[in-house]
Amino acid sequence: MRCDLQGDQVTVPRSFKNPLFFIALGLFGVYTIEFGVVGILPVIMEHYQVTASMAGTLVGIFALVIAVLGPFMVLLLSKYNRKKILMISLFIFTASSLLSAYAPSFSVLLALRIIPAMFHPVYFSLAFVAAKSLYPENKATQVAAKAFVGTSMGMVLGVPITAYIAVQFSMEAAFLFCAIVNGIAGLGIALMLPEKEQAEPMSFRKQLGILRKVPLWINIGASTFIFAAMFSVYSYSAEYLSQAFGLGGELISILLVIFGIGGVAGNLLAGNLISRNKLKTTFLHPLALGIAYFLLMWDISAMLLIVVIMIYWGAAHTSGLIVTQIWLTDEAPEAPEFATALYISFINLGVTIGSGTGGWFLSMFGIHGTLWSGFCYLVAALICIGLRIHLVRREYREKTVMIVRG
Repeated sequence: MRCDLQGDQVTVPRSFKNPLFFIALGLFGVYTIEFGVVGILPVIMEHYQVTASMAGTLVGIFALVIAVLGPFMVLLLSKYNRKKILMISLFIFTASSLLSAYAPSFSVLLALRIIPAMFHPVYFSLAFVAAKSLYPENKATQVAAKAFVGTSMGMVLGVPITAYIAVQFSMEAAFLFCAIVNGIAGLGIALMLPEKEQAEPMSFRKQLGILRKVPLWINIGASTFIFAAMFSVYSYSAEYLSQAFGLGGELISILLVIFGIGGVAGNLLAGNLISRNKLKTTFLHPLALGIAYFLLMWDISAMLLIVVIMIYWGAAHTSGLIVTQIWLTDEAPEAPEFATALYISFINLGVTIGSGTGGWFLSMFGIHGTLWSGFCYLVAALICIGLRIHLVRREYREKTVMIVRG
């Protein structure tokens, strides 16, 4: 990106004029807030003199608040002006990051995680609806994949970036980085996102009506299990690379960046594949992630092989974002905001469950135990996906019979 001076005029990069850029930047910002602390846990432990398990609650409490309050916050706020709610959410993320940088105690830092966690699902849900409203309906999946680049980069690059900043500068600088990113995204949306006339908001009763759909709950189960599998392993990725491959901190940070690059590519590829065949792509995703865990089990010393595995693992891991989001929300197109809120709520429940059981497997069976925890959840996800595919085929046969009889 560049900024050219032409006479007295400044040529602004085209991407900076695109509202989708700032929507994605906001998604990067909020996920960096949620998961960035993973990369600076050692610094936080030293700064506040707390144990690893106590520091880990910074991730758990954030995910738990989203899981419990997410759908209700979206139901409450989705009736208001979408652009204003997106801006308010981002400025709340900015303020909480600024305050976190100078939190006087660990308990205050923990409390400062609650308010942004409440607005996380609000921004996430409305951001995708706003992004899709900028383009024709036939490009909805591709647009979602582009917006998800921000999410995937926040989830997989937020960790090494904040870790690098904390190591090179300070813990405070890492939090200030989050504040700057969200502040820029908020200003960009304020200036670039057009004011669009919104449809008449659905009543709470109509939105809650999607909860009667059995296929929706099957898809919720699959999405929750996939995220539990993902974070059974990823939550302990730095520790795994250290113990299993004997790598040092600086090299681990580089490998996590490589993981993130693979993740961005995997997310875009999955967006393309799922737009062609949703059922097949969704079924193959847990299998692809299982292959990544199988490769991680091997005792490998060659750095080139480790790099290849990290790229593949990043692609398989991060593609779970777009795959599960499309898989779940397509079951309730009549209430996209509430369906997306359910999605973000249950995948964060998956994060909470997965990181907890991954830690238990680790303590019981050693570092490879996290992989076995991931395998267990992948099997559960495949059962749910298989059940949904069975229902789809049964519905298709019933419709075919009705057409023949008719």
